[in-house]
Amino acid sequence: TRPLRLSSPNAMHVVSKQMATAIPSTRRALHTIRVGGVPEHFNTPWHTARDAGRFEDAGIALEWVSFPGGTGVMASALRAREIDAAVILTEGIVADQHRGSTAKLIGTYVSSPLTWGVHTGAASRVSSIENLFDERGTDGVTYAVSRMGSGSHLMAVIDVRQRFGDDAVRSLRFNVVGGFEGARAALKEGSADLFMWEKFTTKPFVDSGELRRVDECPTPWPCFMLAATSEAISAGAEHLQAMMQVVATEAEKLRADGNAARTISEMYHLELSDVETWLSQTSWGAGDMAAISHGMLGQVTRTLAEVGVLETKLLRAPADLVAPTITSDARS
Repeated sequence: TRPLRLSSPNAMHVVSKQMATAIPSTRRALHTIRVGGVPEHFNTPWHTARDAGRFEDAGIALEWVSFPGGTGVMASALRAREIDAAVILTEGIVADQHRGSTAKLIGTYVSSPLTWGVHTGAASRVSSIENLFDERGTDGVTYAVSRMGSGSHLMAVIDVRQRFGDDAVRSLRFNVVGGFEGARAALKEGSADLFMWEKFTTKPFVDSGELRRVDECPTPWPCFMLAATSEAISAGAEHLQAMMQVVATEAEKLRADGNAARTISEMYHLELSDVETWLSQTSWGAGDMAAISHGMLGQVTRTLAEVGVLETKLLRAPADLVAPTITSDARS
């Protein structure tokens, strides 16, 4: 029997070594995969599957590495081969692939959009994004961002361009704060006007009165992809496929579980009603997680080029961004 493990989304999971005499000689060796992800509710299936031993049953020793700093830090970790795979924001990994990352997309993890909250500090005089930009004009509005090229940076640029156009984008200023904790400090001290982060993750801080959410912005594409290093793909594409199947099956089980909202609420210290709302709006890429829409990737690259994050003449074909030995085109 397996020892009971408690879920710990914020910790690296290290597979325990068992005594040789306790392992049947016929049991296959486990293939280690180091997976990075944010310590947020989206990643619940990884932790419940790990705690139930489902990865081990599939021949995988999963090591989960938590990245509170988000997509920018994970993209760097993929480049440095500190992790083998990552659950990462779509726009962030696609941008990094155009900047030299050799990582490839291997699956669609969350197929529904992510709703970004646009936040300001409790003491801020900002009442709406429109009023703030009207007041500042060409003086510029300062956004706190975890890193340049991170989701909080890219979505700020995309949102401002959609609302106010290219001139407003050119006037933007950015305060690099490292992550959510840094953003809280920046908004409190007034060194940033606004900060964008997933709205249910920040809701406890909105409820407490520390932050105010002045608007929202949904991504126009599936929010989380799975990416892997070229070495991880070459060394074990079949293991990555098995890993995704475990997660897809676990996500389906979680959605069918009447206690799922309570489980997630307790793991991430969120209000039960908020989790229930979030679950109703969220679709994991269950079923065929390896299906990735090339049309969607084309939309992402064109949008990033339109807002000046990427150069149009240097855009890569969607087929060049995915691992052909693992993925299929979702044709949507």
